[in-house]
Amino acid sequence: MSQSAVKYDVFQAIADPTRRNVLQLLAATDRPISNISEHFDISRTAVVKHLKILEQAELISAQKKGREKIYTLHSERLKEIEDWLQYFHLFWDNKLAQLQSLVEDS
Repeated sequence: MSQSAVKYDVFQAIADPTRRNVLQLLAATDRPISNISEHFDISRTAVVKHLKILEQAELISAQKKGREKIYTLHSERLKEIEDWLQYFHLFWDNKLAQLQSLVEDS
């Protein structure tokens, strides 16, 4: 399967620390690739590969303005992660309540 045919999900996209850092940058403001690249000690080509993965996961989008692409964060896509984590939050709340009850009954 070619790289362009791969569809990344949100979890795969945020698995890499560089991509998480890109998302943090874009949370502050939309940015051109030249500005994004300045924040990393990797090649611009490597940054572009990370941006493509984030685009395929629909976490960001790019709009051509003049000679540059401006990248924008789509934070609503992070809701999927929040929902998944919420399950574990409820799980641990339940376990801690059980522990508290056990300790109080002792």
